[in-house]
Amino acid sequence: MRLRPLIALTPIALQFRSVRSLSMSYRGGRGRGGSRGGNRGGGGGRGEYYKNKYGRGVRGGGGRGQADDTPRTAPGGGLYSDLINCLERLDGKSYGAYHDLDTPLDRGWVNSDFGFSLFVERAQSDPFAAPTRCRIIIDGATAAFPVSLYSNRIRSVALSDYLLRALHANCKKLGADEAMGGKGWSGPKGGDMQVLEPCQHVLEQSAVRVDERGNVVVQMSVNLPARGRNILGLAAKEIFAKTLPSMIEKSLLLKSLQAQRLQSHVDSIEDQVWLQKELESKNLIAFLRNGALLPRISGVDDRPMDSQKAVPFESPQRLEVSFRLPNAGTTVTGMGIPKGISLICGGGFHGKSTLLQALQVGVYPKIPGDGREFCVTSPNAMKIRAEDGRNIQSCDISSFINNLPFGKDTACFDTADASGSTSQAANIVEAIEIGANTLLLDEDTCATNFMIRDSKMMQLVAPDKEPITPFVSIVRSLYDEHGISTVLVVGGAGDFFEPADNVLVLDCYKCNDMTQRAKEIVVNAQDSRQALPAKKEFRAARQRSLIGNKIAANGKVKVLSQQRISYGESELDISFLEQVVVKSQSAAILNGLQYLSTQNHSNQTLKESLLALEKKLDSEGLSSLTPAQFNGGMSRVRMLEIGAAVNRLRRPNTLVQGQVR
Repeated sequence: MRLRPLIALTPIALQFRSVRSLSMSYRGGRGRGGSRGGNRGGGGGRGEYYKNKYGRGVRGGGGRGQADDTPRTAPGGGLYSDLINCLERLDGKSYGAYHDLDTPLDRGWVNSDFGFSLFVERAQSDPFAAPTRCRIIIDGATAAFPVSLYSNRIRSVALSDYLLRALHANCKKLGADEAMGGKGWSGPKGGDMQVLEPCQHVLEQSAVRVDERGNVVVQMSVNLPARGRNILGLAAKEIFAKTLPSMIEKSLLLKSLQAQRLQSHVDSIEDQVWLQKELESKNLIAFLRNGALLPRISGVDDRPMDSQKAVPFESPQRLEVSFRLPNAGTTVTGMGIPKGISLICGGGFHGKSTLLQALQVGVYPKIPGDGREFCVTSPNAMKIRAEDGRNIQSCDISSFINNLPFGKDTACFDTADASGSTSQAANIVEAIEIGANTLLLDEDTCATNFMIRDSKMMQLVAPDKEPITPFVSIVRSLYDEHGISTVLVVGGAGDFFEPADNVLVLDCYKCNDMTQRAKEIVVNAQDSRQALPAKKEFRAARQRSLIGNKIAANGKVKVLSQQRISYGESELDISFLEQVVVKSQSAAILNGLQYLSTQNHSNQTLKESLLALEKKLDSEGLSSLTPAQFNGGMSRVRMLEIGAAVNRLRRPNTLVQGQVR
């Protein structure tokens, strides 16, 4: 494909004639000076004074940037040269004067030389406060990416991903991510720029986005430099006059990038998403290509293991299928895992869990060179495990657990401290309730008494004394009556051979089809087969509805780590949601919860509420979750994970049962 050449920079009057309308399209919500901050001082006050004086809203209760009495030269944005002059003027001033950099959402600092506009959400008020969030908008004519690279949502996400990787790499290469190395409180500090770090997966994210007109929208943070509490204006000038324009020019313009590599990246991502959608046409839940490198460097390094050490994946002949990729024009061949019940067996350390881990992250496309490209799984596959101690609310687990001592109700089960078996039962029911069509399980992380009961235990504990119906008795019904497939890693429970449709055995990372042998073992072991618990039906559970205002945070919120979120007065533990792969997805979960807390969910099931949120994100993007902020720290997460987070909130009366689905 031929890429059109970079369009020459045009005069500022032409090139940015639509900057105001372009910027307004990213406002999304409350403007500055409105209900969010302009009247925070109460009754108009100083906020109203500065609004009248400068023509824009200013936070009340002290104003913005008034720690210094020097008048502003260009309040509310203007020419980029005004910004640079402002930084020179602020050198040595009190730190609060950095608020002179603040811009409204619809008017930024316009740099005609490099073809972008800079918007500052609200400069940090203290050197130790959270860094200042910025938004940069590069006009499509300046970026010069051909329409073919962002002609649909998937290609736009892929192009945005490539640009984020280039921006992050150049930020590190220029040393822009390193703070000033001062010692003590009075030493220099800050001066670093932070861009969302990409991962091996290609995720829609808020840090870099290419919109439908080809404009590149960047959201990042700058830790404004200071010495003690005094502004280092000349150091800040270096950041905005040299470092930032250099990063933009090297990372975000077509002329600076390898056109063929960029094209291949976008085409590969689109082909992977196409392949994932094609699974349904061949009655598959997953596909693993021949030659894939599934092992990772380590549990904390998701890059591929050295190809000299890793064993490439090869499909057993019976399960081998092929697809012809639309962009590459080539055929990819590998193992298709059919719908139904599939077991992954083998000795310890022979690759069972490695294969399952590839399946659980197969819901996301991979960057070229990851080793797991074109290893895809149904987008609605959910990893299930036991989760001792989790919160459960109004969940119907009666298909798995019933007749508890003292008559405790399991059709509307509540607990703040679930056991391994009750938590795993709830995880399955909740996942199915919000749309999961495939369950991924590893016996290492499952509750043993939930999965099986052997003949000896059944002789010791009579069936009428055991409230748990083991998963082995229900797994067949899940698929036959409800269309829910299961992929199970099992190394010590041959009872699953009988209900299984496919049995794969890993031997030194080589995958073998042993389905026929497993069935022969079942036939020959009549005594064991007769001792299996009776098959049971999975009964449709009642759908639940969310009471939105009940999940409001009622306090400050913060993403503490990929696994933990501080949510008001409580902490949300999502460490067992194994398909959350980066901290920025946890940020999207947090903001998704806050959005749901503001909505009216009457006459909607939880699933319908989540589908409405998904539709909003598809049409408006991640930034719609934080409409008045320049939040460049989010990555798209599935509604399955947001729903799972709702289920784990320790808030009473947030979910109520409705009708049987």
